[in-house]
Amino acid sequence: MKSKRFPRGYKVYLPLILMLCYFVFMLPRSPRFGYEYKKGEHWMYETLVAEFDFPILKTDQQLKEEKDSVKNARVPYFDMSTHAYDSAMARAYRLPYVGNETLISLLQDSALDFIYSKGVFDSKDAEHYGVESECVLVLDENNEMRVPVQEVFTEASATEYLKDAFAGAGVENVDSLWQALGLRSLVMPNVRFSQSKTDDNFNDRMYHPSSTSNYVSRSEVIVEKGELVTDQIANLLDSYKAEFDRSVGYSGTTTAMWTGIAIVALIMVVLFFFTLYFCDYGIFSQYNRYLYVLLLYVLFSTITFLLAREETEIFYCIPYSLMAMFMMSFFRKGFVMIMYFITLLPLLIVPTGTVTVFFMHLVAGLMGIYVYEKLNKGWLQFVGSFIIYLMMLVVWTGFNLMFDNPGDWYLLLYIALGAGLSIAGYPLIYLFERLFMLVSSARLVELSDTSNTLLRQLADKAPGTFHHSLQVMNLSDAVARAIDADIPLVRAAALYHDIGKINNPQCFTENEAPGVKVHEGLTPRESAQLITKHVTDGLALAEKHRLPKVLKDFIVSHHGTSSVSYFLTKYLNEGGDPNDVSDFYYEGVKPQSKEQVILMISDAVEAASRSLKDYSEDSISRLVGMIIDGKDSEGQLSEAEISLKELTVMREVMKSFLQQVYHSRIQYPKRENVSRK
Repeated sequence: MKSKRFPRGYKVYLPLILMLCYFVFMLPRSPRFGYEYKKGEHWMYETLVAEFDFPILKTDQQLKEEKDSVKNARVPYFDMSTHAYDSAMARAYRLPYVGNETLISLLQDSALDFIYSKGVFDSKDAEHYGVESECVLVLDENNEMRVPVQEVFTEASATEYLKDAFAGAGVENVDSLWQALGLRSLVMPNVRFSQSKTDDNFNDRMYHPSSTSNYVSRSEVIVEKGELVTDQIANLLDSYKAEFDRSVGYSGTTTAMWTGIAIVALIMVVLFFFTLYFCDYGIFSQYNRYLYVLLLYVLFSTITFLLAREETEIFYCIPYSLMAMFMMSFFRKGFVMIMYFITLLPLLIVPTGTVTVFFMHLVAGLMGIYVYEKLNKGWLQFVGSFIIYLMMLVVWTGFNLMFDNPGDWYLLLYIALGAGLSIAGYPLIYLFERLFMLVSSARLVELSDTSNTLLRQLADKAPGTFHHSLQVMNLSDAVARAIDADIPLVRAAALYHDIGKINNPQCFTENEAPGVKVHEGLTPRESAQLITKHVTDGLALAEKHRLPKVLKDFIVSHHGTSSVSYFLTKYLNEGGDPNDVSDFYYEGVKPQSKEQVILMISDAVEAASRSLKDYSEDSISRLVGMIIDGKDSEGQLSEAEISLKELTVMREVMKSFLQQVYHSRIQYPKRENVSRK
């Protein structure tokens, strides 16, 4: 098993660099406000409707009046502490018992709590809190209260409040108790004037006043065609232009703008690269598949960038789900889903893109993947198109209901058009298949038809090998489903991996006719050469019958560079030179993908299982473990993109499969000869 490292070679990174440059060029730059207007002149354009919510800016006159009011009304700020209350409560608990439960209860509970929650001014601060009708009590850094001055106690009023509370509760001799118990010490200031906070607030209001006064909602009319631009309308237009430049347009420097564009473009390229790296690393060694995915990513990103200046409605009819379907023909479902997700991300960064559009196409694409898997034939495609349309409609309706937006019902026509285009784009799959020399899942299913000429030849000339290939196909299928491999590819590869045995079928045990022993008159070296030759013969037949390259790769990798162990051992036992054994090894390549590993091990396991004399669970488990560990120790899996977890799953699936194939059967009793009377 090969550990992942960054791929090497200009063929990987040059397309990424070109894509980065292209994205920098294509990413939308901020538009500018396209209207000219003057006070006292008529509005020469069509009626202007707000495309987004925006705040109304205060005029210079309004700001001046606000500053004047600030000058005449300085609001004092006071720090409010909890320490005084805690200290007072501690003293209250230490009061001597005087036989009056009402007094103790008042002090230890409601009275003190109420006083200190309102606050007690320090008598030295009278000049500050007497100036304004209200003040600000600062509790902590993030918590402050604006309250009327009259609601805050002075030390004198707090004392009077306590005495009144005692008297109201029926406590007698309040003044005597007040002196005797030292209750005066329970009243202490917890609100002190803060000169710094007062000045800071004054400066903020004076020199940094709020620049807005109200809001205009989206879809509200700002100015009608031909209307006179009054001071009020001019202020609305100024406010709208300012918000447009801030949120839609661009007010920064050119350098900053291009730097931001370059960063966003780089992020898109990096996301693309690491999606391939983590989800389908083997694609870097398959240049045609790599370019195909890159082209689709660039194509649909370009569509998004080009439409970024158009109205949002246009995005409803763009068949983004086609991208998922184009990939489903040649890649695994899990990889397609992630790739489709990052392709939609530009919808969230272009000015006219919306979250609704993003989620609508995301759901449509996921449904498109399901449709392609289940409803990819004939008239069922139209059923699939309707399902896609229905899901887009559900998402659109959900967002409109959530935001209490009745929506524009004509958008349903745009959505229906997009769903129809998804089906209309299906034939492009066959075009891409030819242009990029790819093999679609439909093509693989077609090749797996056992009535094909080459497979019929295999069945006729090498029936044992044909039956072996069928068993390998079923075993590989079970494993591929368990570890999320390409099932159609594995099935087709299993059927064709041994087609080279057509030329010399009798050389292989499974095709030996009774009484015919081809290898008895041959040396171990000659026998090994005949055995290994089926790989090169298979490649020749694949070329003749124009099989796809991806199947040829399985033919040369299903034995890797392993040895013909039986004849190699025989050769060495007969005194052969251990330094002259190259003829006993296959001249193939080690498996690169998990699919090729599946075929290699399934082929070996199925063939070895025929020699078992005992098909018990332990016997089958030992066989599977021995073959997988043997291939690993030989280094045959050193270049393959397969994990230990996947190999572990493979072991269990193969054990279970073989146990079902070779399950014990009941022995029928022999019928005894019983004479009838």
